[in-house]
Amino acid sequence: MTTVPGTRRATLNDLESVAQLFDLYRQFYGRAADPAESARFIEARLAQGDSIILIAELDGRIAGFTQLFPSFSSLGMAPIHVLNDLYVAAEARGNKVGKALIDAAADLARKQGAVRLTLSTETSNARAQHVYETGGWQREVDFYTYNLKLVD
Repeated sequence: MTTVPGTRRATLNDLESVAQLFDLYRQFYGRAADPAESARFIEARLAQGDSIILIAELDGRIAGFTQLFPSFSSLGMAPIHVLNDLYVAAEARGNKVGKALIDAAADLARKQGAVRLTLSTETSNARAQHVYETGGWQREVDFYTYNLKLVD
């Protein structure tokens, strides 16, 4: 029986499930599977508290996660949150898990005084773009994003 997804902040007790989803998320974006390094990365984020990982549970199982990185807007002179990762397990898609995570991220960011959430997605990820746009997100048209690769 499918229920409405519940969301909460992840803890170290959730490490195994979140790390598995994080590894699948990386694979979705073309990275090689690396369960051990994914677990190390997620464990460090949870232990150091330098990101906020929210999870969605559906039918008693972790069905998806999002990871937020607190930052600042210099022009706005205010805190923002970068929604860096969002992933829903394949078997949970179509159950509003992504929407629940986005809503939880926005609520948490507001409570922490952030004035904006920001994110990026691949231009080919039409499904995610649809979710964001129907949720009120606006595609940036005033700025280009550039990256400088520092390590191969």
